[in-house]
Order: sequence, then C-alpha cells, then structure tokens
Amino acid sequence: MQVKNVIIAADHAGCPLKEAIRNWLIENDIQVHNYGSNDPNIPVDYPDKAAKMAEGIERGEAHYGILVCGSGIGMSIAVNRYEYIRGALVWTPELAKLARQHNNANVLILGGRFIDEKTAIECVQNFLTTPFEGGRHVVRVNKLERMPHDFEK
Repeated sequence: MQVKNVIIAADHAGCPLKEAIRNWLIENDIQVHNYGSNDPNIPVDYPDKAAKMAEGIERGEAHYGILVCGSGIGMSIAVNRYEYIRGALVWTPELAKLARQHNNANVLILGGRFIDEKTAIECVQNFLTTPFEGGRHVVRVNKLERMPHDFEK
C-alpha cells in the first residue's frame, strides 16, 4: 500500500501532536492536506474539524485521514457519523495495523493528551502501510456499510 496523500486535522488540544505527525508525513514524501487547527491557544470545536476532514475524503482529496483531539473520543464520535468513514481510535501501533487489516479503516484517530509522539508516529506508519486483509473481514466491513440503512424502517 503506497499512500500518496492524507488529510490531517485536529482541535486545539491535538494541535501539537498533529504538527509532529504532519512534519513526519512531509519528511516521508506524503502530501498533507492540513485542515488545522494550527494554534493550540485558540479553542476549536472538534466536530467542525472532523466534518471538514470527512468532506475532504468525500470530495476525493485523499483516501485517508488522521484526526487528533485531546482524548480522541470526540473526533471518533464525530467522524464516524459519516457513512463512508471508518474511523479507528487507536493508542498502539498494533491497533493501528489491525484497524487497517481487519476493519479497512480509512481514518486514524489519536488522543493527543494520551499518546506520546514516538508511539503516534508508529501508529501512523502502521496505519498507512498496512493493507486491508480482505477475506473473512469483507463480510463484516460490508455489514458496517449497510448498518445505517438496515435500521431505517
């Protein structure tokens, strides 16, 4: 899997880690669409950043996104409301790999206050280099795609 570009966004609490990740992506020749926040001192609402990133994926600006907020929980709740997003909140490189392998996640979510920079970069690296395994996981991922429609009755 060769990822060429990524959308990245954060709220104010996730801004410092987002910048470290953005720099790592650029150093590794991955084009970054930076949707902010770029100032940790100016409060920003995480749902706004999650929405902007999800809309960028829908427009085809990138196939993958990275979101960072204080805990990662708010971004996870917000971005997973979009039916074409499979966002995974992870805190270890192994979970980042499994998010891609088993769930075909297209958005990596990190908690900036709960993960160190080195571990976060390892998560990003695993997420961006691990392909979806397919096989038995296809049926499960397809069920995720149908879930909102299955309950509309």
